[in-house]
Amino acid sequence: MASRVAIIGAGIGGLTAAALLAARGADVTVVEKAAHPGGKARQLIVDGASIDAGPTVFTLRDVFEGIFAACGADLADFVDIRRADVIARHAWDPERHLDLHADPELSEQAIGDFAGASAAAGFRAFRREAARIHGIIDRPMMRGSKVSWPLPLMWRIGLWRMGDLLAIRPYESMWKVLGQHFADQRLRQLFARYSTYCGSSPFETPATLMLIAHVEAQGVWLIEGGMSALAGALMRLGQMHGAKFRFSTGAALIETAQGRTSGLILCNGERIAADAVIANADPEALAAGRFGPLGAMAVPSHGVRKRSLSAMVWLANARTSGFPLQRHNVFFSPDYSREFSDIRGGAPPCDPSVYVCALDREGGADVPPGQRERLQIIVNAPANGDSHTYTEEEKARCTQAMRRSLQRCGLELEEDFPHTLLTPNAFENFLPSTGGAIYGRASHGWAASFLRQGTRTRIPGLYCAGGSTHPGAGVPMAALSGQLAMQAVVQDLASMRKFRPVAMAGGMSMRSANADAMG
Repeated sequence: MASRVAIIGAGIGGLTAAALLAARGADVTVVEKAAHPGGKARQLIVDGASIDAGPTVFTLRDVFEGIFAACGADLADFVDIRRADVIARHAWDPERHLDLHADPELSEQAIGDFAGASAAAGFRAFRREAARIHGIIDRPMMRGSKVSWPLPLMWRIGLWRMGDLLAIRPYESMWKVLGQHFADQRLRQLFARYSTYCGSSPFETPATLMLIAHVEAQGVWLIEGGMSALAGALMRLGQMHGAKFRFSTGAALIETAQGRTSGLILCNGERIAADAVIANADPEALAAGRFGPLGAMAVPSHGVRKRSLSAMVWLANARTSGFPLQRHNVFFSPDYSREFSDIRGGAPPCDPSVYVCALDREGGADVPPGQRERLQIIVNAPANGDSHTYTEEEKARCTQAMRRSLQRCGLELEEDFPHTLLTPNAFENFLPSTGGAIYGRASHGWAASFLRQGTRTRIPGLYCAGGSTHPGAGVPMAALSGQLAMQAVVQDLASMRKFRPVAMAGGMSMRSANADAMG
């Protein structure tokens, strides 16, 4: 009989684990409280338009190509993906903007034109350092199981490579090290923004995370239908191999028998027997007892002070004018440090940097005059959605601050534009017990990456997956967490002689981005 695996949550991590396990012959059931797959990768309807309400930047395409190949399929047969020529457009005032390009030589030229030859040289040095850090960390940590610091990581990297261990610069802040590359504070601010990809402050994040810039430089991709289309593709991949999905059905209780996980009790009282359970939920939900007292014993809580950032997110269908939008745009505040001090003080920034994803823009194409376009607009905010209720007055004040930042850079939104505003309260409701922290634990301090919840828990047969677990936040990281969960389940059940291996096309070999670049 095939091993039975129950998965709580149809986010990217859970969907990945479901497809890979089903392809190996497991009897997989996924239960999801929402009516659709994707978790954070979802869409909401605003003014009759479907607008992405979750992640919008898609990188590390090779991760997903490997997952689909391991299931005997081709990613390109499931979703329409194309490379973005412009990674992102950046602005500080209405006079000029700076584009980073898929072609690094074009980026270097743009930076030189923007800030001079010394800035271009700094960019070259920064690129080399970010690439080296990525090369050291990629397979041992990003694509491998969780390790502790420093000896286990040293062993995995290679004990003779002490220079590599020091080269990842874990004890220096990203902000400090970026200052060694860029004298122009605008460029320092631009590349410091990558810390917010994992919900953290560049003033507290280790310089190790400069590797995110290298990941993005390898390729930003546009998916027809947005990230929810990728979630749908992963679900269909699992269904091809027999995985079952139960939507609008929540898990209430994790059961154990004889010292290990034995199944799930659903909110409707139904029981699903399982030899293994994967929780594709924020570990804080487990720690808070959202899935019963045994689940609470399985993982530790990182506490309120270790939470990542939350956000104020406007999902808008609006007419715009002025600034020439690309798909991804960042409008920077004049005082970056104040932004994060405001957040540490428990309030959204009074003068914020603003990210705008213009969902209908590609390659700099204009939207016809007078036509509304779909926008996702993000301002960082504290994860206090469980301790502070945002009033209508506060929401209006945040909206005014966001609009002032856009206007300072030349972008105008129509008055009274149709929108839905998601606050940390909304994210706490969507991600219970997190305060609305979108990225799990903040990556502050040298040890943060090693303290993130790993795949295995204290209860045998219970595993974690998702962007709040190892290896980290983001769509490809969530997928890698699902792959790690699959590997742990297979290994542990095989050791109990319960798992029935099934031959499958493609195997589980996954080429890294480095291998692709070298090959």
